[in-house]
Amino acid sequence: MSSSASSQNASNKYKEEGNKLFMKRNYKEAIEMYSKAIDKCPNVSTYYTNRALCHLKLNQWISTIEDCRKAIELEPHSVKAFFYLGQAMCETNNFDEAIVHLIRAHDLAKELNENYGDEITRTIRNAKKKRWSHLEEKRLSQEIELQNYLNRLMLEDKERQIKRLNTPQDNQNLPSIQSEKEKEMVTEIETSYQRRKDELDRLFNENDLRRKRREIPDYLCGKISFELMNDPVITPSGITYDRSDIEQHLQRVGRFDPVTRQDLTIDQLIPNLSMKEVIEHFVRENEWIDGAL
Repeated sequence: MSSSASSQNASNKYKEEGNKLFMKRNYKEAIEMYSKAIDKCPNVSTYYTNRALCHLKLNQWISTIEDCRKAIELEPHSVKAFFYLGQAMCETNNFDEAIVHLIRAHDLAKELNENYGDEITRTIRNAKKKRWSHLEEKRLSQEIELQNYLNRLMLEDKERQIKRLNTPQDNQNLPSIQSEKEKEMVTEIETSYQRRKDELDRLFNENDLRRKRREIPDYLCGKISFELMNDPVITPSGITYDRSDIEQHLQRVGRFDPVTRQDLTIDQLIPNLSMKEVIEHFVRENEWIDGAL
């Protein structure tokens, strides 16, 4: 037996042992086995994706990313490598890049006719939700900083106005702010300040309420594009898709339902009028939606 064949046999044994350990959820031990398989045969993409999945289970994001990138280098059409890479990128808050890799995994799965059910599409929706939440948190932090800044400016302005009233006159025999008129002026300054502060707080509170409603429900999103549907249609299997997405799938990928894998043709698509009505109502009630897509 040649040394190459011997290394291949040894690496396969390590991989099989790693698979057994993985099934038992012994991820650290499985990583050791896959690493030994890689030492024997460093050019096998599967060994890296297997080890990447173990790292993913252990929340070792950087190691997951490194193994996935190596797997893609060896096998550019590895669905698993792109899928695991997207998940790890999402966990490191690299949401845009994560979504790119997850969509690539989704597209490859369709091209290669590999059935992942709704797993990849669900992960993409979650990644988009996390990206939106991350941006919302950033916006919220900026808004709080702005609100505090404006309140501080108004307070400083109020204090300056009162201080000017309190400034002693040139004639030292005159008391500072003792007259009723001056007291009234202080009251007006205080009232004006409080009115402006209340109005500012009200505006920010209203904006906060609008922000809390900024989320597109999963059931309004297409299972192919993962975006808000524009022209929802329903298949005989009961799955709703956006018309443009499902027609493109039927023309380019194959005549089957992407989720159920049942045979499907364009003439079987029926407009989902009730869903269309729900979507239109949702859009009318949420003016922010264009910025979320």
